[in-house]
Amino acid sequence: MRTGNLGLGLLLTVFVQQALSQAPFTNPIIYEDFADNDVFVGPDGHYYLSASNMHFSPGAPLLRSADLANWEMIGHSVPTLDFSDDRYNLVSSQAYRRGTWASTMRYRASNKTWYWIGCIDFWKSYTYTASSPTGPWKQAAVVYGTCYYDCGLFIDDDDTMYVVHGNDKINMTQLAPDGLSAVKTQQVFSSPSGTSSIEGNRMYKRNGLYYVLDDYPSGQSTYIWKSTSPWGPWTSKLLQQGVQSPVASGGTPHQGSLVKTSLGDWYFVSFTWAYPNGRMPVIAPITWGADDYPILTLVNNAWGKNYPNALPIKTTASWTGTDNFAGTSLGVAWEWNHNPDVTKYSVNNGITLSTATVTDDLYRARNTLTHRVHGGLPRATILLDFTTMADGDRCGLSAFRDWTAYIGISRSGSDYSLIMQDGLTLNSTTWDTSSLGTTVTSTPVIKGKIWLRGDMDARSAGNKQVTFSYSTDGSTFKTFGRNYTLNTDWAIFEGYRWGIFNYATKALGGSIAVLSFSQSDLS
Repeated sequence: MRTGNLGLGLLLTVFVQQALSQAPFTNPIIYEDFADNDVFVGPDGHYYLSASNMHFSPGAPLLRSADLANWEMIGHSVPTLDFSDDRYNLVSSQAYRRGTWASTMRYRASNKTWYWIGCIDFWKSYTYTASSPTGPWKQAAVVYGTCYYDCGLFIDDDDTMYVVHGNDKINMTQLAPDGLSAVKTQQVFSSPSGTSSIEGNRMYKRNGLYYVLDDYPSGQSTYIWKSTSPWGPWTSKLLQQGVQSPVASGGTPHQGSLVKTSLGDWYFVSFTWAYPNGRMPVIAPITWGADDYPILTLVNNAWGKNYPNALPIKTTASWTGTDNFAGTSLGVAWEWNHNPDVTKYSVNNGITLSTATVTDDLYRARNTLTHRVHGGLPRATILLDFTTMADGDRCGLSAFRDWTAYIGISRSGSDYSLIMQDGLTLNSTTWDTSSLGTTVTSTPVIKGKIWLRGDMDARSAGNKQVTFSYSTDGSTFKTFGRNYTLNTDWAIFEGYRWGIFNYATKALGGSIAVLSFSQSDLS
């Protein structure tokens, strides 16, 4: 009888696992801005996704999944934007749209080391290494005068490391045995006829054949190249062109990664351009044709909104909820606008933001703390204690990007005002500030605590607006100011974020305490 019960339990477990593996997942697999993904299998059998985050610090966010559908953020590969350039510290200038983009990451079994490689500022390439994906990461090498543009790291069966990189003209670099310098580089192919400026390079091996995946952004297309040697000759085939996004009004997913599951199945992990939210990861199965080229699995000639799960599901923590800033360090989801002044903030059951910059320009104020917006209709609420603001200080909650609006508190002498400001903008060529914005409305408030809230329509097919409200008791909120239409242009690449800020217009010395941050998705 006991054996029979155990047998029945085993059968039920198998049945449940099979059912879960066939249950559909929904694209986007993460309704947040994680672009330029490089996805691979780690030594623990989990799947790792390295992404771009440009001028935000720490850089190169890293995610992990057991099933390709449910992901969690576990850290960053670049602890600080330490690129020997004060622009990343918002000193004398700025580094908007610079930083970490289209980089690559792999685990090397022979020395049990994780490698991250990326080009910075188009003329130097950095390598960071760690013994664990959660760190600590260290800057291990800098190659000056060489840009591993849109690079893909590949470790061959004989442990030789290669980086494929370039724009239009694609180069193959063989790395030194330690993976920290180059021993050979040569051009291996260029853009296919009728195209130009292919990029987004990733490299793989299957059944003894080498593959390079890249894309042609202007043509909304993806190419796959095949060779018997890393050095060529290479022949290409179109994987997809102009395929409809699974997200309403989203752009064609064309850049990304190929990954093989533990069951032997292959998937294309890409991202769709869907602002205001950003560039969100999507996934679709691929099969292999008789010619040994991959075939993208479509649904009614479009990228499917749903596909059967690749593997039995392993749920992860919710992407939404409340952060009370417990402990003495920030959670991995938080990133600063440029490098922070670490002497001007502290975490201890709340986060204290002391003013770090004297300015009248939010874009040039250090220590703006950001969090990606999540979902189609994200709502963010902060509990703010502004009792220790100094005269001239401004603080608040912003919908932060190259067009910005915010609700906040300003102090003038002994008077405190609740303000809503919009129209703060960056020049889309130089990325210097083009407008300091306009104060839409203000009203006196009593010094103390206040709840500030932003409601955003972040859907690419929505109204693309943000509205703000406030509360003095945390329960009843009153709309404040006007609706602000967000920018959906791609030029700055990163999607919208919630930005929490505190800066001085007269002198340093003031501070605020953020006691909680909550985010939900109302869609």
